[in-house]
Amino acid sequence: MLQSRVKLIVTGDDFGYCPRRNQGIVECFLAGAVSNVSLLVNGSAASDAAQLARRHNIPIGLHANLSEGSPVCKALKNSSLLNKDGFFHGKMGFRTVLAKGLLKMSEVKQELMAQVDLFRELTGHIPHHMDGHQHVHVLPEVRHVFAQVLEEYGIKYTRVPIEPGLHSCVWIEPPLMDFYLGVEKDSLDTVDVFTRYGIRWVDIYIGLSTMGKNMSVSNIKSAIDSAMLTFTTKQSRTVTIELMVHPGYPTIPPAGGCGEGPDDFSQSWERLHELQILMNPELQNYYKTRNIQLCAFKDL
Repeated sequence: MLQSRVKLIVTGDDFGYCPRRNQGIVECFLAGAVSNVSLLVNGSAASDAAQLARRHNIPIGLHANLSEGSPVCKALKNSSLLNKDGFFHGKMGFRTVLAKGLLKMSEVKQELMAQVDLFRELTGHIPHHMDGHQHVHVLPEVRHVFAQVLEEYGIKYTRVPIEPGLHSCVWIEPPLMDFYLGVEKDSLDTVDVFTRYGIRWVDIYIGLSTMGKNMSVSNIKSAIDSAMLTFTTKQSRTVTIELMVHPGYPTIPPAGGCGEGPDDFSQSWERLHELQILMNPELQNYYKTRNIQLCAFKDL
């Protein structure tokens, strides 16, 4: 049984990606299954998402995007951030171009600042937190620029995707696990940088092992319980956890996306699967019995 008080931030990522994503995330928020959202300002339904957040008082942060779709900064026409078709290089493409030393960090900073400015324009305030779509914010070089932008705008919180127990998650397929382990290594290398800039994040991150088809009530429960075991010696303090989730209804092409149409994951049944798991009464009951209080980054 967990003795510590737990504050759990359940963040619905990719808010603004398409109307059906927005609908699913809002339903989860109203049902108490999601407590925080992360907005893609270059998503096709970003403006609608910002209005929904205002209407329903949904705590909202920025999901900074350098890898999918079109840039927000209009000055980046022939940028190192873009491929020959004028779109970002993609999740793996971005990493490849970065590794070859072909990305200009001045352009990374320009785009990140443009996204913060657009977020403020859409919502009326600075993001309560800012993380990276497809975890680009913890990549080499990018992490320094990302930290500078957070410091300059006074954004206090980010996400550091180091998940306890990840290595023992045997259900994750090898290619995906390789990607996750890369994210973990980049995150471990980022800790010093973010610390130096005074940026904060939660005690425990969960979300890689519970994504899409791998999400289940038992997987979420066991991820939280296992992670909490590392805090048994600090029972007097409140432990903070972020659970990264991607609920929604499957995107129907050609609508949706960030400028070049929706990707496969967005069109799959896995989004709806996450929505149904998060709204399962068994999970809500687990939070109650474990003294887990759902909250948002702005509450910390």
